[in-house]
Amino acid sequence: MSIVTVQLGQCGNQIGFEVFNTLFSDSHDFQGLCSKKENEAYQASCQERFFREEENGVPVARAVLIDMEPKVINQTLTKASQSGRWKYGQHACFCQKQGSGNNWAYGYSVHGPRHEESIMNLIQKEVEKCDSLSGFFIIMSIAGGTGSGLGAFITQDLQDQYSNSLRMNQIIWPYGTGEVIVQNYNSIMTLSHLYRHSDALLVHENDAVHKICAKLMNIKQISFSDINQVLAHQLGSVFQPTYSEEGAFHYRRNPLGDLMENLVPHPEFKMLGIRNIPQMSENSLAYSTFTWTGLLKHLRQMLISNAKMEEGIDWQVRPPISGLPAIGKMSLKKELHFNTSIANLVILRGKEVQNADLEGFKDPALYTSWLQPDIAFNVWKIQRAFNRYEKSAALVSNSQFLVKPLDMIVGKAWNMFASKAYVHQYTKFGIEEEDFLDSFTLLEQVVSSYSNI
Repeated sequence: MSIVTVQLGQCGNQIGFEVFNTLFSDSHDFQGLCSKKENEAYQASCQERFFREEENGVPVARAVLIDMEPKVINQTLTKASQSGRWKYGQHACFCQKQGSGNNWAYGYSVHGPRHEESIMNLIQKEVEKCDSLSGFFIIMSIAGGTGSGLGAFITQDLQDQYSNSLRMNQIIWPYGTGEVIVQNYNSIMTLSHLYRHSDALLVHENDAVHKICAKLMNIKQISFSDINQVLAHQLGSVFQPTYSEEGAFHYRRNPLGDLMENLVPHPEFKMLGIRNIPQMSENSLAYSTFTWTGLLKHLRQMLISNAKMEEGIDWQVRPPISGLPAIGKMSLKKELHFNTSIANLVILRGKEVQNADLEGFKDPALYTSWLQPDIAFNVWKIQRAFNRYEKSAALVSNSQFLVKPLDMIVGKAWNMFASKAYVHQYTKFGIEEEDFLDSFTLLEQVVSSYSNI
C-alpha cells in the first residue's frame, strides 16, 4: 500500500526532500547485508510505498509540495532532479508569492479557504496514482504560519474527504529559546486542531535533534540540512520495509495502519516519539561494532529515563516496583523521572536480528495498568541493514515523553494570552478568543491524561 506525503511550508519541504533521499539511498544501497533477491524485494516494497515509476524510468516521489512562497519549493525540486536518481512530480507543487508571516491565523483562515480547491485537487491526482492508499504522511512545523496554519487546515480537509484513510502528522517542535515571538500561540492552535483531525502526531523536538548533531554526529556548525538528515534517518528507520508475520521476503503491506494499530490504542493518546540507536557520523561508523544486548540495554534505559540519545542517559531511573506508584506520577509539579508508556514498538534492522532479546521491554512496570505488555509492546524485524548501520534499533513510543514540553508551551501561551499580547494579530483574521480558550482546554486535558497514566 502507498503513502502520499504532504510537505508543508519551508520546514516540511526541506525535511521531505531529505526523507525521500534517505529512503531512496537506503533501498538502492547494496551494503544491506542481504542476498540480491532479498534486496530486490526490499526495493520493490519501498518503491510501492513512497515512489512511482515514470516513463523514463526515474522514480517519482509520491508527494505534494505546498508553500506560500516559491523559493524553498524551487530549491527542493532542483535538488531532487539534480540527484538524477529520483524526482518530484512535474505538477505536484502549489506555491504563491506571499507567505503567512508566521501567523497561524493567516495560514488557517486566509490561505486555507482561498487555495483549498487547488491544493486538494493536487492531492487527489497523487492519490489516483496509488493502486492502494495506506494514508497520508503530513510533514510540518507547528511554530510558523504556513506549515502550522495551512497544515492544520489541510489535515482537517483530508479527514473530511478521505475519512477511511489514515493521517499521521510529523511535527517539528520549536526550539525552547524561540524562533518566533508568537510561536507558542501558533503551537497551541496547531496542536489542538491536529488532535481533533489527525490519527497520530509523530513529534520531533528541535532541541533534541540539535543535541544529537552536536554530541553524536560531532558537527561543529550545525545547519538545518544536518538536522533534517538526522530526522530523515529516524523516519526512514521506521518506514522502510520490515518482515510481516510470514517471514523473509514478505513485507508489511500497510505501514501506517500497522503503526496506528500497535501504538494508538485510544484516541486521547496519540503523541508518538522516536528514539534511535546507534546514531553517529559516517567516519565513526567504520570503526564501531555493536551487540544487540548493548544496544537494547541502552534503548530501554533511554525509554524509561526519557533520554533522546544514548549519551548522558540517567541510569539511576528504575521502573516502579509493582503496586507502588512511579516517582512523578502523582503530580506535574514534581520532575517526571520515570517515563511511563502506553505502547512501544521496537524496530530492529541488521545482522543476527533473530538473536536479539527483547524481554526487558515486556516488563509490566513500564506500562500503564490498563494495557498488558503483550498488547502494549510489539517488535518488527528485518535482517537487512539500514543506511549502512550493521545493526540498528528504532523505538517508536507512545509515552509521557512530551508532558513537560507541552505543559511549558501551554503555560507560556497562557501567560501571553492573559495579558492579551498579540491576540489582535489573530482576531483580525477571524480567530476568536473563544478559539484560544478551546485550544487551552483541549491541551490541558491532554497533559492531564498523559500525566495520570
